[in-house]
Amino acid sequence: MTRLRLHYAAALALLFAASPAAAHSGTGLAGGFAAGFQHPLSGWDHLLAMVAVGLWGAFLGRPLIYLLPVTFPLMMVAGAILGMFGLPVPPVEIGIAVSVIVLGGCIAAAWRAPTVFAILIVAGFALFHGYAHGRELPSAADPIGYSTGFVLATGLLHVAGIAIGLFADRRGGALAIRTGGAAIAATGMLFVWRVVSA
Repeated sequence: MTRLRLHYAAALALLFAASPAAAHSGTGLAGGFAAGFQHPLSGWDHLLAMVAVGLWGAFLGRPLIYLLPVTFPLMMVAGAILGMFGLPVPPVEIGIAVSVIVLGGCIAAAWRAPTVFAILIVAGFALFHGYAHGRELPSAADPIGYSTGFVLATGLLHVAGIAIGLFADRRGGALAIRTGGAAIAATGMLFVWRVVSA
């Protein structure tokens, strides 16, 4: 674990701590609501992207503070359906890693994207995140419970990002949020390097 990841772990531990899920299927793939809820909290790539969506939405304000956290889970479900049917998409792991770079970069640059562009960016990356998990769903013990838990945890990560953004804004912490965005983007670059070098 890099020093950057340790800093994020310390800063976000209270918000994102979760114990391992005990639900397992006969196929070896965890299933059920508890496993689905825990999964987004255990992967740094998904966790940082979800928090970044909330942070960016908080920065952009209305209507995107509401639209981005709604768009992502909806399009993630669409991506999961694509994954379940095995439809071809560009390299998924790179798409997920790039989502962390771009979303963090949007925050770091304080980019006030037009509503349509912001929604398209978030929706496009949501497809990659959903696709990755949709490939696993057919072999899960309880795919509906798993999906419900996964989407709920994703939504809560968005809410956490919004809360952090709004709290920092009230405290005059725009620079801290932008610095956090830069750190998220830098972590995304590490994810890309890890995928490419694997």
